[in-house]
Amino acid sequence: MKKHTTSEGFASLMTVQNMIPESNKDIEVEILDEAIESEIAWVKYKTSFDGKSGIFKLIKDNDQWKVTSKGPREKGPF
Repeated sequence: MKKHTTSEGFASLMTVQNMIPESNKDIEVEILDEAIESEIAWVKYKTSFDGKSGIFKLIKDNDQWKVTSKGPREKGPF
């Protein structure tokens, strides 16, 4: 996972992962929507863990898309 995230994104994802009980580690993810704006991409998803949707922000780094943290007041396209 670290290979596909920025350092901020990795720390954020690890925090979330550590909150999930061990018995729920096999979680299915459904992609609901996506949008690309130049060097930034947004992915709206839903998981089988809680059924709620969430949004990942990705940035292009050396021609690879990497998950990063969304700023507190930053709004994506969804």
